[in-house]
Amino acid sequence: MGPDWDAGHPRVDLEYRTAMGTKAIDPQAIRNVTVMGHPDETARVVHRLSCHLDKVGAGTPVAFRWTADGVDHTIRLAELSSHTPIPGMERAIRLADGVVAVVNAASNRPARLETMLRVADDHQIARLCLVIGLDQPGADFDRCVRAVADTRGAAPLPLQMPIGIDTEFAGAIDLVAMVTYEAADREPHEVQAVLAEQKRHRLLATVLGRPALPNPRTVSTERVHHLIRYRTRIGDVVPMLCSVAPRRIDDVAPLLDALVRYLPSPMDVCQPTHVLDY
Repeated sequence: MGPDWDAGHPRVDLEYRTAMGTKAIDPQAIRNVTVMGHPDETARVVHRLSCHLDKVGAGTPVAFRWTADGVDHTIRLAELSSHTPIPGMERAIRLADGVVAVVNAASNRPARLETMLRVADDHQIARLCLVIGLDQPGADFDRCVRAVADTRGAAPLPLQMPIGIDTEFAGAIDLVAMVTYEAADREPHEVQAVLAEQKRHRLLATVLGRPALPNPRTVSTERVHHLIRYRTRIGDVVPMLCSVAPRRIDDVAPLLDALVRYLPSPMDVCQPTHVLDY
């Protein structure tokens, strides 16, 4: 197990102005996140989150509150189009605390998105990957995993497994908590449950650095979160999530939880005096 990445970072309460007045926040609970990919797809992701959450203040980037693991977080989302010229793209990624790469499972491998992932790796920016379009014709989740694997630096780390694909897509299984997020009224097949257990075993072996696990059930969820967060922030892995068509707040909760659990706060990547700069 690696060192506690948060050790040595003091809690600092700052104040910032919102439409509702002045609020005190802990910089460790801030997440400045850049959502990057095709502009139509990043806009849909940000809109999807905004529809379910109360915004904090107004303007750009979009900011809102989210509570995970008993802690209130402030998440600020900016968008970065894959059409942005290379110099502007590099600057935007370099200034980000963490990024979410939106990848369409039904599209061929977008070269510009791979470039964005490489730039993020060059500047040691923590990355997550959100795979969308799993219900579209020609969708291929494994192709997205291979696309991330082919970029240098961090290795893909699927945290979820799609239930079906293409027109058979019915949701996703979370491999950390072993819970199901359903996109349709359909239970996972027994074969899928067995496959999910196998994939969870490989996930734990990767984050623990131990190919043989006597009993995966003895590894606490909190420890797995901690290890994924540490390895994401040092650039070892890129956690990968499946996008489930939103119908209620529970459908966006896995993405929001991943943002606050695995991406760094400004305190982790810059000096405390700059924690509110974005």
